[in-house]
Amino acid sequence: MLARLFTFALWGLAAASVVFWGMRLSASPLPVPPQAAPVTAQLGSQAAVQRMLGAAPEGAGAAAAPPPESARFKLVGVMAPREGAEGPGVALVSVDGKPARAVALGGVVEGEIVLRGLTHRSASFGRPEGAVAFTLELPELPPARTGTLPAAEAPGAGSAATGAPSAPAATPGAVPGAVPGTVAPQPVPARPPRYGEPPAPGGSPQTPQ
Repeated sequence: MLARLFTFALWGLAAASVVFWGMRLSASPLPVPPQAAPVTAQLGSQAAVQRMLGAAPEGAGAAAAPPPESARFKLVGVMAPREGAEGPGVALVSVDGKPARAVALGGVVEGEIVLRGLTHRSASFGRPEGAVAFTLELPELPPARTGTLPAAEAPGAGSAATGAPSAPAATPGAVPGAVPGTVAPQPVPARPPRYGEPPAPGGSPQTPQ
């Protein structure tokens, strides 16, 4: 009985294996759609992977050009003698954005840079020996504001047409040429003389009543 069961199990496994491999070999794979694209796993950017592996990034060999030496200096003011005259000259120079300081002609500005020359609107800098390294100029001044004054009106002209207030009317008893609103002083009446007093000049003597 056991032998029959064992034989039946072996034949079943053999039949299943034949069916599986027959279906596997006879089946055809589905075609890939034309719009399909292969999927690739990308970890980080390509430049990061190259730097991690020790490769130099593109453009690393070309170092950035350093700024010009004159970019550190700013000319704030100049006091120079007249053309053809001899005298001291001073320039106000700011270095690296610091507060400006006065530098005399021929004085040291920063390091080996000295003040080589001055004009009314510019200053030249360089090393003591050699040519001038660079020249700084003062910014241009803004144009002066110009305009026209309104025309002056004639006194007393067009008061009725323009609605301007007219001159105040003359006050009775006012003194000609005096300030408007003032009244001329009135004469004080003479006091009659008392008994026994001499008469006023030009008057008649009074007799006691």
